[in-house]
Amino acid sequence: MSRRVSWPQRRGAALALLLSLSACGGEDPSSPSEDAGPGDSGSPEDASVAVPADPYADEVVEFLPGPGAGFGQDRFPSIVLGPPVGSGLDSGSLDVLSLGKSGSITLRFTDLAVMDGPGVDLLVFENAFLIAGGPRAFTERAKVSVSDDGVQWFEFPCAPSDAANNYPGCAGVRPVTANPAAGISATDPAVAGGDGFDLATVGLSRARYVRIQDSGTSGSAGTSAGFDLDGVAVVNGVSLTAAP
Repeated sequence: MSRRVSWPQRRGAALALLLSLSACGGEDPSSPSEDAGPGDSGSPEDASVAVPADPYADEVVEFLPGPGAGFGQDRFPSIVLGPPVGSGLDSGSLDVLSLGKSGSITLRFTDLAVMDGPGVDLLVFENAFLIAGGPRAFTERAKVSVSDDGVQWFEFPCAPSDAANNYPGCAGVRPVTANPAAGISATDPAVAGGDGFDLATVGLSRARYVRIQDSGTSGSAGTSAGFDLDGVAVVNGVSLTAAP
């Protein structure tokens, strides 16, 4: 987001880290959640695939800001936990948290899990926008990983320097149109914008965690460097709270 607008100086990375620890309640992202058990792989046979009622991340497990992070921390963690507030094809949303250069954030779903269903299972929203009406977009790319237990991670292939092929496999590439005020669904890949991920790509049937890490290939300036996270949404999901 560094080339879009100049931001006033905000708190530094050290304060951001303190905020992150407070937001996640000290949970160790390397430890399984209480509801995770040995062999808990969440196979598709456990429940039918459906669009969940609350498709957004519920908790910030860890935030490791990189150099140049800062924008959005005054609204952290809620700014990344709700629905995306896209500004359309030609404008980048300000409802974002800048991760900083090579910074990362780990989010957890507590009331649902991402399930491997037809096509895209998970959408990740940044604030990319078309340059002068397109077709090229201003992008800040990130790598996306998923996990079901918070221990074993599966990273989607991402080519953050392959501009000729529109950075295949990366997040932060497509503009975001999903916005509650406009009535555009954040769980419909056909209209939501953002970047879609299919669990089948990494051979995982269920995921309760998603980690987003700035690729380190974007420019930086002020307190808005790196990937700018607006939110994530489950497209194919299964309830974690329904009675057996």
